[in-house]
Amino acid sequence: MCDQDHFEEDIKKYSRRDMGALAAAGLGAAMLLPRAADAAEVSENNVNITTPDGQCDAYFVAPSSGSHAAVLVWPDIFGLRPAFRQMGKRLAESGYSVLVVNPFYRTKKAPTAPDGANTPIQSVIPLARSLNATTQTTDAKAFVKWLDAQPQVDTNKKIGTIGYCMGGPIVMRTAAAAADRVGAAATFHGGGLVTDAADSPHLLIPQMKAQFLIAIAENDDQRDPESKNVLRKAFEQAHLKAEIEVYPAGHGWCPPDTRVHNREQAEKAWARMLDLFSRSLV
Repeated sequence: MCDQDHFEEDIKKYSRRDMGALAAAGLGAAMLLPRAADAAEVSENNVNITTPDGQCDAYFVAPSSGSHAAVLVWPDIFGLRPAFRQMGKRLAESGYSVLVVNPFYRTKKAPTAPDGANTPIQSVIPLARSLNATTQTTDAKAFVKWLDAQPQVDTNKKIGTIGYCMGGPIVMRTAAAAADRVGAAATFHGGGLVTDAADSPHLLIPQMKAQFLIAIAENDDQRDPESKNVLRKAFEQAHLKAEIEVYPAGHGWCPPDTRVHNREQAEKAWARMLDLFSRSLV
């Protein structure tokens, strides 16, 4: 999970490369993400979206022509930053209209973590704690409404939503809050999908209509091995398809700027997401 107690421990166990050395060499996230041979030309824009609580700054990228299925992206605890812009652009190049939001807009404009995923975890934990089930749900509704008003979005197709780390629970709340629009959802090393609280995200599964991909970090599963079983049972009872898998990688392995990034496993998760979207966003 995205908590200070385990963060440094996980870095030591799963670190695969020196992000500082990469930065010094001038290698950014763009250098680390492969580009599809048939990648579409895209147009990128910084946008502001009105929500019940103010103006959310976000990044919107879509193929330069036509309208397409939309995807709403919830970043990890380090927020909207170059790595997530690159991930959003890569997804748009595969034919989707993609919105990557700053979930912390109420408190701070992006970038909320000045050094990206190298920002000390203790400095961003208060940002994550400023959000709750209510803010996540109202934001989800506002962002889906905004996407449906864009000419680059084909409203005849279902919307996808994906989230990383703390974005995982928000994905589940989005799938419940906009059940008639969200047809596919994916969480990557999501924290807190199953809790003992009355507002645990997994309790919303009966309200959803989306197919799911839940990619679990190995160390998250070791700390909480029962959650995946609770999720499988809940999706089965709701008659929803859900691919739930533990990946041999550490929490945070997907974004290319983290010190635990595992390219092989990140590419596997990305491919599974694209497969889900190709089947469900129709």
